[in-house]
Amino acid sequence: MARDYAKHCPVSPMKNSLLVTAAILLIIQAASCQRVRVETEVEAYPTESVDLRCEFVDGGNTKLTQVSWIWEPTEGQRDNIAVFHPTYGESFPESPFSGRVRFIQGNLTSPSITITSLKMADAGRYTCEYATYPSGNEQGTTNLVMLAKPKNSASPVVVQASTSGKPVVVAQCEAADSKPAATIKWMGAVGGTENTTSKNGPDGTVTVRSEYLVVPTPEDNGKEVTCIISQRTQDKPQTFPMKLAVEYPPNVSIVGYDNNWYIGRTDAVLTCQATGNPAPTTVTWTVMSGPMPDTVQINANKLIVRKVDEAVNTTFVCEVKNRLGVSKHQVTTAVIEQRKITAGSSTAGIIGGIIGVVLLLAIVAAVIILVRKRKQNAVNGDGPPKHKPPPPVKAGSSTEMLNKPVTDSVTKELTESQPFSNVYYETSGEPVTDLDACDDDDDNTIGGGAANGGGPAVLEDSIQYADVDETLNDEALPPYSDADDHHVDEPPSASVARGESFVSAAMYV
Repeated sequence: MARDYAKHCPVSPMKNSLLVTAAILLIIQAASCQRVRVETEVEAYPTESVDLRCEFVDGGNTKLTQVSWIWEPTEGQRDNIAVFHPTYGESFPESPFSGRVRFIQGNLTSPSITITSLKMADAGRYTCEYATYPSGNEQGTTNLVMLAKPKNSASPVVVQASTSGKPVVVAQCEAADSKPAATIKWMGAVGGTENTTSKNGPDGTVTVRSEYLVVPTPEDNGKEVTCIISQRTQDKPQTFPMKLAVEYPPNVSIVGYDNNWYIGRTDAVLTCQATGNPAPTTVTWTVMSGPMPDTVQINANKLIVRKVDEAVNTTFVCEVKNRLGVSKHQVTTAVIEQRKITAGSSTAGIIGGIIGVVLLLAIVAAVIILVRKRKQNAVNGDGPPKHKPPPPVKAGSSTEMLNKPVTDSVTKELTESQPFSNVYYETSGEPVTDLDACDDDDDNTIGGGAANGGGPAVLEDSIQYADVDETLNDEALPPYSDADDHHVDEPPSASVARGESFVSAAMYV
């Protein structure tokens, strides 16, 4: 609607000029106000002093005639509290500040004042106003904020355990006469609620009071709640931890009976345990069957049976009193003929400890045996070799005989004296190849024995045996038969010692 009105009812040029003029006047007024320099806000505390500073800057051709300090406690009320004239000097009109205000320097350009013995009622607006020519009055305003530190306190409230289920006040906390008002919070493990109220004072201070409410039970007695007070004048929140005080009648129980009161047992003890707030004042032992047996001795809350007999086969009653009431508890003791053998918790613990030690020793022994066995195996050589074995040593053997050159006379002698079929080479253990035969006997071997296990080359030896082949042409070739009979000689016997070499019999194809 406003936009439609502006669209259909444009502002006249005259109105535009008036708006511009008003804006210029506001800018000029703001610029003139800025020439009186003051602090926007100052904080102070009761009974202390405060300085209110004022200064006229960039005066130029402006003539300063007089300066005044005006106090405005509330809206619409203005009281002159200090005046300075360059000719007539200082003046302090009658006001609530009489005798408590003075000029610091006493001149027009810096007419700052000091107020002593401050009160909470001194809070308000303080205006430093200049009478000037030709611009008129110019001023600056400082807001004095009076702060008051709170008087903090907290305390628990003694209550009785509730039977109605209604919450009651169990603790209270207060921050009195503070400005500004304080805030109060609660922390506790009892699940309570809080109720906070505030009250304004005649001097502008505020008193804040908070209550903590729970449904009190005997279990809540001694539990802790904390009141936390925060306020502007405090460096950090102040805390008040408190323990709840819940009163309740005694709670009683008898302990010590183990169902093993056998005839002849000595010093059997019953203990009457009682709690209450306030603490129980009296403890009384009685027997439901009549008078107390002669073998029984009472010592405060303990009942001691010096020697168990049939007289203590009865019911013992413990009665406890405090300011709020009386509570009782009873236990019936049964006397037996013989003692019951039971393994107590201490015996079970000892047995468990022994078993644990035995297991630990067994584990340690097993580890020691394993380590020693490994060391012994290493000493006996059962493990893998840790060094390179020495090279084989040559010895007088069939290898030397095979490396000798063969002549016609030898061939003939071998052929006539010993048939080929009876020639065997015995071996023993694993064969060892004489790798040094080639290097050591180069002059006595033909073709290099290394290629044939240290013996002479078979193909070259066939040349030397040519005459023998012609002589034995019609005979079977030992140690193998002809191709038709398919006869294979028996394997050589294992009689060659370790370190010797052997050559298998030649095979003709």
